Amino acid sequence: METTGVRHGGVKHSLHILLSSLIDYAGLFPPSGLNMADAVANYDRYRSGPNAWALGRFIVPAARLTEFEQWFVANRTPWHLSALIGQNFAEDLARIAEFNARHQHLAVIDTLEAKATIPAEVETLRRQIPDSIIPYFEIPPSGDSRLLIQAIGAAHSRAKIRTGGLTQEMFPPAEQVLSFLEACVSANVAFKATAGLHHPVRCMKPLTYEKDSPTGTMHGFLNVFLAAAFLLDGMSAKELQGLLLEDDASNFVLEEASISWRGRRLSQSRLLESRALAASFGSCSFEEPMEDLLALNLL
Repeated sequence: METTGVRHGGVKHSLHILLSSLIDYAGLFPPSGLNMADAVANYDRYRSGPNAWALGRFIVPAARLTEFEQWFVANRTPWHLSALIGQNFAEDLARIAEFNARHQHLAVIDTLEAKATIPAEVETLRRQIPDSIIPYFEIPPSGDSRLLIQAIGAAHSRAKIRTGGLTQEMFPPAEQVLSFLEACVSANVAFKATAGLHHPVRCMKPLTYEKDSPTGTMHGFLNVFLAAAFLLDGMSAKELQGLLLEDDASNFVLEEASISWRGRRLSQSRLLESRALAASFGSCSFEEPMEDLLALNLL
């Protein structure tokens, strides 16, 4: 079902709370796969655009920081970056430290993202990361994530879930997304999502930007981040699964003081509380999510 027809009223302060700095820009990655020059230029333009309030960090592999510096131009407000760690953890940490030392407050890597498969790996890697940098650990796409997320919390770190990709098989089922959210809330662990969240509401869309791209069902970022907020609000697992599967945008009501789904209401204070848990999502496009919000008459 196409995502049209959201009902709303008043100035949408509630939406701004939910989406403030929510979208990390990952234009270097598929399906966009831009070159560094274009991705950096895009992010710089978004930073001064009308939707800058929804823009999060620029995502860059640590191994490409030298390339980033060739195109980065400092200006009045600092750039905030998140660096992706590759297979050589120590080398990438050294690159990050050298980058931060060179640029001081003009550009700063204040989060990094690495993969972890077992609790011991989280503990080992966390000991190497400076306290000034917030680490996100991406968990494996399947299996019971509770022990790993508990270890991430014990290491004063954050969790990361992959919510899509270039094929339908890379999109986790709603049950798996809910299990991840429940584990994060239980362990009081903040999280981010990455990939596949280009659209506000769950929908069937092309999976890439290629002309003959296959279509598939994609999670909606409103579905996922409102599910985190409603989970904190005490919503049942059955209702939460229904929310994650919701593809009718008219069932979301966005007002100045609250956001509601099928009669269940979230106040601004609950939305603020949820943002301490639900930090951001990475998207290879910043324009597509915002254009969809415009199409839904939300902006």
